[in-house]
Amino acid sequence: MSKELMTPETFLTKKYGIDSHSIEKAMTGFLRGKVDYADLYFEYVLHDALGLEEGLVKTASRNIGHGVGVRAISGDKTGYAYSDEISLNQIQLAAKTASFIASGSGNSAIVPLRKIARPKSDLYPVETYPTDVPIEARIRLLDKIDKMARDYDPRIKNVLASLSSEFRLILIITSEGLVIGDVQPLYRLNITCIAEDNGNRQSGSYGGGGRIGFPFFFEENRYILYTRKAARQAITNLEAVNTPAGTMDVVLGPGWPGILLHEAVGHGLEADFNRKKTSAFTGLIGNKVASELCTVIDDGTIPQRRGSINIDDEGTETQRTVLIEKGVLKGYLQDRLNARLMNMPLTGNGRRESYAHPPMPRMTNTFLLPGETPPVDIIRSVRKGLYAVAFGGGQVDITNGKFVFTASEAYLIEDGKVTTPVRGATLIGNGPDILKHVSMVGNDMELDAGVGTCGKDGQSVPVGVGMPTIKIDGITVGGTG
Repeated sequence: MSKELMTPETFLTKKYGIDSHSIEKAMTGFLRGKVDYADLYFEYVLHDALGLEEGLVKTASRNIGHGVGVRAISGDKTGYAYSDEISLNQIQLAAKTASFIASGSGNSAIVPLRKIARPKSDLYPVETYPTDVPIEARIRLLDKIDKMARDYDPRIKNVLASLSSEFRLILIITSEGLVIGDVQPLYRLNITCIAEDNGNRQSGSYGGGGRIGFPFFFEENRYILYTRKAARQAITNLEAVNTPAGTMDVVLGPGWPGILLHEAVGHGLEADFNRKKTSAFTGLIGNKVASELCTVIDDGTIPQRRGSINIDDEGTETQRTVLIEKGVLKGYLQDRLNARLMNMPLTGNGRRESYAHPPMPRMTNTFLLPGETPPVDIIRSVRKGLYAVAFGGGQVDITNGKFVFTASEAYLIEDGKVTTPVRGATLIGNGPDILKHVSMVGNDMELDAGVGTCGKDGQSVPVGVGMPTIKIDGITVGGTG
């Protein structure tokens, strides 16, 4: 996509030949179906990916996607239609389909479209968009990672490294007259090291990224840090013993372990689940739902973070939202539909995977605020327990909060000291209940390095997580020892 087209202002007119007068006409016809609210979501995405394995870049791809999604809302009914062809005819056809699905007793009229608005914030300024970086530079980065990982330890037998880059341009037009767009860069670097020794084969993974420029990976030697952490985890797991099972105190390390908070608690605080009364947190605003040491935040305004966005996918400015404050539930994450039906303010959390998907309440960067306790004192307080540094997969039941998470790096804590690395550790518990058992919160809060992707109802969006070191009393730990 040429530079002169890389702005929402020129997106429709120069690339697709659609002007504001045509859009107003289409929107007016749209609302004849008696709907309360309607919007158009235009999107252009350019996505590149490179993959290295066995010392060679074996995969390379470039995908271009574009289209328009049309939504109509009447009461609690939503009609949604989309087209991968951006033309006035297709927009009108999609509008008729969406309004027919949602038609009800609404009586909105189109407000004249305003001049395209710019988001108040620019959270991710970059000099060169990710997809404009020469492929040779990206290949050199992967080659350096491969060599560095193999040099870390001779037991590292294979390295898998991938670098994905994305340029996304969105433009949102609503029946309230709002016209607003955003240009969103995104990088993600993933590294997996495979270690082998006498038939024992283990892996370690790390990575990072965000809404950044390519030089980010070289600043502060970040790619070196990522590579060493992946290699170290692989070697650590190679030397690990089986995890003993039982109920024990668990200490979660800072940063990526916040994924447990995201899955076990965060999803339950999304408005759609609570409006439908299917969340374990339904009807509990103002009630104590966690230890008073716990304050949980969702913040889409942190510069350059993977989960940050200048505006959400409904055109609402993102914000910092306090979900739980000193253990008390304060509110939910809202999109337009659920905020209106629940009579609650918007929080800027209406997100979608692409133009082919309707928006829904989703997290951005979700984390636990730090406490005042040094991490060493938290470890020292545990006589016999588990120290979980990183997590792999997990499953959560939103209706009751029950979860199962597998640690990808963990250690035993014995007499106040971190000792033997273990593998196969699984944490089993209940999300709303687990926060009540947080007995110590560290002063070392970290956000993850920037690799999180959240799935919900078949849609995936980039997110961030984080937490300080915390101690949770009496978690069920599944193991193989």
